[in-house]
Amino acid sequence: MAHLKYKWRAARPRVLSGLLYFLVRGVCSTLRFEMRNVPKDDAKLIFCGWHGRSFAFSDYFRQRGWHVIISHSSDGEMQSRIFGRLGYKVIRGSTGRGGVRAAVEAISALKDGGTMAMTPDGPRGPSGVVQGGVMLMARKSGAGLVPVGISARPRLVANSWDKYIVPLPFAKCLMIFGEPLYVPAKATDEEVEQVRLQLESEIHRLEKLAESELGFT
Repeated sequence: MAHLKYKWRAARPRVLSGLLYFLVRGVCSTLRFEMRNVPKDDAKLIFCGWHGRSFAFSDYFRQRGWHVIISHSSDGEMQSRIFGRLGYKVIRGSTGRGGVRAAVEAISALKDGGTMAMTPDGPRGPSGVVQGGVMLMARKSGAGLVPVGISARPRLVANSWDKYIVPLPFAKCLMIFGEPLYVPAKATDEEVEQVRLQLESEIHRLEKLAESELGFT
């Protein structure tokens, strides 16, 4: 019995990630997307949307070779496999483990003209609060921070810290993109904080706009 448990523990990320991948692709293939103000050139940009709204975004922008940072947790192992199959370049690390190495790798990729998709309040929250890591990446690389507001209707809302939403099949999904924000290389701590608050405010504003347009108050 112990041997079977060990084999399942080893196989679980591969098995579950495969099932979740087909779930994501199956649902998202039916969605009706409306995209607004998407940047024409995505080089050296960091797209920033809240953790709870990443489901449809991750599929829509698949197979573009964008970079994502995923934690070393057991859940992160499954996410890493899913995002890899979706065509993202996965950088492993988080605030708890491998964070410095992940940041260095991300900064290098951005300097080379790469693109990143980030959930600046993840992976542990608090929800809707931009953390410092993405600001460091922007300042060191010169990349622009692009706020994204996302909504979908109809949808399921998980009882989780980030209120993760999963659009139902054939739902309408609206994504609204803001203008890039930049952190000067020699910015003071106060100037970095100003941009951080501006980014946070813009994501909230765009998400509220998307929610309102789909009939949510």
